Amino acid sequence: MNGPSLATGQRSLGDPSITYPLWPPLTRGCPRTSTASLAYPVEVDYDYARVSATLFEQEPGPDLARWSPLLPPLHAPTLGEGGTPLIPLEGVYVKDESRNPTWSHKDRLNRVAVSAAVGAGAPGVVVASSGNHGASAAAYAARAGLPAIVLASADAPPAVHSLVRAYGAKVLAVPVEARWPLMREIVDRLGYHPVSNLTVTHTGHPFGAEGYKTIAYELFLQLGRVPAAVFAPTGYAELLYGVWKGFTELRRLGLAGSTPRMFSCEPAVGGPHARAVATGAPAAIVSLGHTDAYGIGGSVGGHRGVRAVRDSDGEALLVTDEEMRAAQRALARQGLWQELSGAAGLAAYRRLGRDFDGPVVCVATSSGFKDVGVGSETVEVLSEPTMEDVLKA
Repeated sequence: MNGPSLATGQRSLGDPSITYPLWPPLTRGCPRTSTASLAYPVEVDYDYARVSATLFEQEPGPDLARWSPLLPPLHAPTLGEGGTPLIPLEGVYVKDESRNPTWSHKDRLNRVAVSAAVGAGAPGVVVASSGNHGASAAAYAARAGLPAIVLASADAPPAVHSLVRAYGAKVLAVPVEARWPLMREIVDRLGYHPVSNLTVTHTGHPFGAEGYKTIAYELFLQLGRVPAAVFAPTGYAELLYGVWKGFTELRRLGLAGSTPRMFSCEPAVGGPHARAVATGAPAAIVSLGHTDAYGIGGSVGGHRGVRAVRDSDGEALLVTDEEMRAAQRALARQGLWQELSGAAGLAAYRRLGRDFDGPVVCVATSSGFKDVGVGSETVEVLSEPTMEDVLKA
C-alpha cells in the first residue's frame, strides 16, 4: 500500500553484531548465542534510511499493509486488522484490540507470521495455543489458503475451540507439557511453519512481534505524541516488545523525541518476566499457580520482554485475578467487554497508583466472549412476567 518492505535481515538479540539473511525466518532463535537452557530471539532489521517521513502522515486504519515499508513482506491477505480505537477511561487511554477480525491483538502478529509461512513456501502452519493465538492463526491461514494445526489444552474454553474449528483448522487437545515437543515434531516431519514458540525460553516467531509495532504507530498518530507509559498484558511479551520497538523506530526516524516507559503486566501466580527483571537474568522460567487469566498465564518467559522493560526504564508488575476482575468490571461498565487477561493492563495501572507526566495507555487485548465460563450462566424464565418483576430486576 505504501511501498515494498524495507526489511533487510534478522539480527540477534543475544549479540546485536550477529546478523542473518531475512529468509528463512529463524523460528528457533539465534543459533550462535542460544544455549540448551536459554534461547535468544532474533528480530527483523530494516533500511531505515529509505523510510519516508510521509509514511506517518496517513490516518491510522485497518490493514497492516499501510505500514509495509517497516514490516516483513506481507504475502498473506489482510482480514482488516489494525486501526483499533483509543478510548479515554479513568484518566488513561484504552487501546481496544478486541476490535480486530478475530477479536484480539493476535491478528497483528498472525498477518505477519502467516505471511512468513506463505513466503517460505510452507505446506501449512502449526501453533500451540489454547486461546487467541490459535484462533487468529487459523483465520489467517484459512485466508491464505493454508491448512492449520492447533495444539490446544483440553481445558480451553469451548467457545475458543469452536472458533478455531470454524476456520477449518485441525484442533488437537493435548497436555500442556506435550504441546511444544509435538509442535517441533510436526515442523520437522511435515514441514509446517510454526507461528508460535519452539524454544526452551520464549523466542516466538521472529517476524511476529513486528506486527505489534503498528500499535505504537497508531498510538503516536492518535495521541499526536508519544505516551508517557504503556501497560500491556504480558504472557510471552511479544506484544510488549513489539510496541516498544515501534516507539524506538519513531525516535530513530526523528519523528519522536522520546519513548514511553513499558510496563509488563503478569498474573501474580507466575510472572517469569518479573522474576527475570528482579534477578537480572536475561529470561526466566517459574512455577505457575492457577489463574483464570489463561491468555497470559505462563511459566516460561523470554528475553524480548525483559529487554523492553529494562531499556525503557519500565517495571515488571504482578496482578491478582481479583484485581483483573475489578478492572474487567470497570471496563465493562464503560461499554468495553474484555477477556480477563485483557484487563491486566488497567489492573496493573490501578495497582501501581502513580501519576505520569503525559498520557498513559493501557492495551486491552481480547473480547470477553473468549473468557473462561462464558455462556455457562443460567437464566430464570418468568412464566407469567409482570411489571413488578421488571421493577424488582
